[in-house]
Amino acid sequence: MARGWEGEKVRLVPLDKERHFDNALRWLNDPEITRWLLVGDFPISRLREEEWFDRMMREGENEIGFAIETLHGEHIGFSGIHRIQWQHRTGVTGTMIGPPENWGKGYGTDAIRVRTRYAFEVLGLQLLLSEALVGNDRSIRTLERAGYKRVGIVPGRYWKRGALRDVVTFYRRRDDAGR
Repeated sequence: MARGWEGEKVRLVPLDKERHFDNALRWLNDPEITRWLLVGDFPISRLREEEWFDRMMREGENEIGFAIETLHGEHIGFSGIHRIQWQHRTGVTGTMIGPPENWGKGYGTDAIRVRTRYAFEVLGLQLLLSEALVGNDRSIRTLERAGYKRVGIVPGRYWKRGALRDVVTFYRRRDDAGR
């Protein structure tokens, strides 16, 4: 893991507080960046983010978090596998590309593909689940490009920015990885 898990455009690396924390705090408190995320409507304090970072850096059993870096070493986001259920070999995934100038460049798709490969080949998971708010077309396209399939829409799933928002649910099976 010293070099991380590489794709064509990005590398998923272990979280490092010195290298990644300040960006996380800045991005999660930026309303433009968090517009489509399920976090970001409440201020994230330094203490709260440090607690999350510390937990993710030591957890490893049911939560795995990565920082996303370009192949040149620039930190541009985060990706993770959450709520891993080893008995069922499932996990819930999420990815965030922070700086808007890095949106639409294929970094998210590549990060999801690398994370998926890691989940299936290294962890032995069989099924990954993910969600995107309806209207987050960039995230929906990214998940589909990375091989996730739509399950359906759950109406009024999340309260976000003053209204109940529908969410598109997705899955990716290990058996589908070669297709």
